[in-house]
Amino acid sequence: MTALAQSRDRIAPGDSARNALALARWLLSVAALVVLIVAVGGITRLTESGLSITEWKPVTGALPPLSDAQWQAEFEQYKKIPQYIEVNGPAGMTLGDYKFIYFWEWIHRLLARLIGLAFALPLAWFWIRRRIPAGYKPRLLALLALGGLQGAVGWWMVSSGLTQDVKVSHFRLAAHLMVALLTLSGLVWTALDLRALSRGEAPARLRRFAAIVLAALALQLLYGALMAGLRAGYIASDWPAMQGSLFPEGVDWSAGVVHALLNDPFLVHFIHRWWAWGVVLLLIVMARRLRHSDRRASVAIHSAFGTQLLIGIATVMTGVELWIAVLHQLVGALLVAATVWGAHAMGRESPA
Repeated sequence: MTALAQSRDRIAPGDSARNALALARWLLSVAALVVLIVAVGGITRLTESGLSITEWKPVTGALPPLSDAQWQAEFEQYKKIPQYIEVNGPAGMTLGDYKFIYFWEWIHRLLARLIGLAFALPLAWFWIRRRIPAGYKPRLLALLALGGLQGAVGWWMVSSGLTQDVKVSHFRLAAHLMVALLTLSGLVWTALDLRALSRGEAPARLRRFAAIVLAALALQLLYGALMAGLRAGYIASDWPAMQGSLFPEGVDWSAGVVHALLNDPFLVHFIHRWWAWGVVLLLIVMARRLRHSDRRASVAIHSAFGTQLLIGIATVMTGVELWIAVLHQLVGALLVAATVWGAHAMGRESPA
């Protein structure tokens, strides 16, 4: 039996092409919300807002302080952590200043809750109505679990900055971002499979070259997250040189190569700058392979990586200007979606 026939056999009697397309549109809508929260997360990080809410209240925390007394109580809790004691307190932070950073962290957490509801409630409805095609329930449950994991990793990240440091662990920040982008990738891939199913086509397979491209992009994204966590973007505002040299002179090798690769802001910044060009070469090859079979995916990949390169350079040369840096993170998420789209399109092609 062919793969196409097998995919048709997996459709339950009550399912239809319309159901599969509805599921695909729902997942793409959730994916759009994930892209949005990645951008808001960038604002939260760049405004140093992530530690402003010192407790994790999944239900009651959905409401912000509603009275002066509640605001003062939240501010008093914030005053107990190192970020306030060592940085913002000596700088003269006022309650008004605190409300500004609280707002962005609250928006970030509220959006996370909305994404959870936007996924869980329709999933329950589709499940109860038996409109989920056979074989897709485990995938959808895995995506739901990734969403729950993202919430737990988010609090794990925040907790690292509440007691011993003025900022969160750059490793935990990287884990938080990478889980979000993994979830985005799963949403896009599953939605595209469902769209193919609605046309009577078999699901795509992850080809070897596409897997290489995705792995290279994942490494670049990981170093971008480490760079953000280490505040490494601020150490050099020139390009292509770093502080006047091609290779940074301030790298500390005393703790070993592996430690430097993961913890030294000069080296992390250098790797993020130049590994990007290797990723670009791979993306160019992917896009060229797709120019006849799926031109829209090809254009999306070209547009995303071209825009991302220019914004990345602008971020460095403007000294990490807030809105340019946020746009860099937003386009990074869109580049992930475009690359997953390209990998999926390659997986629908017949192997050479």
